[in-house]
Amino acid sequence: MSLLADRALSFPTFHAVSLFKEALALAASGRSVINMGIGEPDFTAPPSVVDALTRASNAGMSAYSAPAGIAALREAIARYYAQHFGAHVDPARVIVTSGGSGALMLACAVLVDSGTEVLLPDPCYPANGNFIVAAGGRPKLVPTTAAHRFQMTAQDIRDHWGPDTRGVLVASPSNPTGTSIAPDVLAELLAEVRARRGYVLMDEIYLGLSYEGQVKSALTLDDDLIVINSFSKYFHMTGWRLGWMIVPERMVDLLERVGAALAICAPTLAQHAALACFEPEAMAIYEERRLAFRQRRDFLVPALEKLGIEVPVKPDGAFYVYADIGKLGQDSVDFAYRLLREAGVSALPGADYGPAPHGRHTMRFSYCVGMEALQEAVHRIGKLL
Repeated sequence: MSLLADRALSFPTFHAVSLFKEALALAASGRSVINMGIGEPDFTAPPSVVDALTRASNAGMSAYSAPAGIAALREAIARYYAQHFGAHVDPARVIVTSGGSGALMLACAVLVDSGTEVLLPDPCYPANGNFIVAAGGRPKLVPTTAAHRFQMTAQDIRDHWGPDTRGVLVASPSNPTGTSIAPDVLAELLAEVRARRGYVLMDEIYLGLSYEGQVKSALTLDDDLIVINSFSKYFHMTGWRLGWMIVPERMVDLLERVGAALAICAPTLAQHAALACFEPEAMAIYEERRLAFRQRRDFLVPALEKLGIEVPVKPDGAFYVYADIGKLGQDSVDFAYRLLREAGVSALPGADYGPAPHGRHTMRFSYCVGMEALQEAVHRIGKLL
């Protein structure tokens, strides 16, 4: 057998995978399982988007697109950012990718040199570090606190930037915490990175799912960022594998060239269908669904707290509650398996999202299920406790 690459052994195994498999097995055996673990919207693409896919397929519009995506979609994404997030960008700076993961992989391929370091907050989405490892780099997790909304600050950059550090990867709103970075805090963080001539990878995948007031893209603070976004979460198209990047003009040609060499282009039929996402009919549906997610959050947070499960920071975006089970006196991994096996509720342990001390006494609850299921889940958790 041929030898494996050393980096292959650096990819951690997450409890989320084994919990998901066990939840599926329990459901297959006839058990009722409420899935508050996986971060996938229970909504699907609106009818107009599905119709657009059918029309594109029937018309045979399935050939390769240009490496950066079809021009009409890049223009639509640029308009979306201008109208909804206050960022005016040239469509030529938009690069369509195979999901947000494809965007992160491509960004790391052109930014992360072998042996260099990228700062990430702890907790964070675990796959983010994997993209850095796959590019030959080293993710460095920076412990965060509830006092700073589990987000990095300018002081963290000053304290943790080392000789091998080249950039940061931050998300606002964040997975698993559902928290955003305040504009003034983010502006200071960006300035510290710029002072060190570093790069910023800005994950805005959950930006559309923000619940408190008018939200703006980080591009309104600094136009020299690599922004990552996706059709998976706000647009409810997880399996369509479509995302995008907004990048500085000087990087466009390089990213097109590398993207074409690695994947040729994003799925073309999905690109044509995604144009319908930005039509008024579909946008009205997305807004209704955003408000539905907010309603679920407003139910779940106080419901968990009544059970003695604290929520240190109320989430203002995404569809996650990052909760503290410290008062229950149980390790998060043990509690996650108990919750699944004894109560039929699947949720993820904070230990999956980083090694900081709070990971062992936190849980991530996803509210990607309807209100009736949420209410039943809270009842089951209460009965278990």
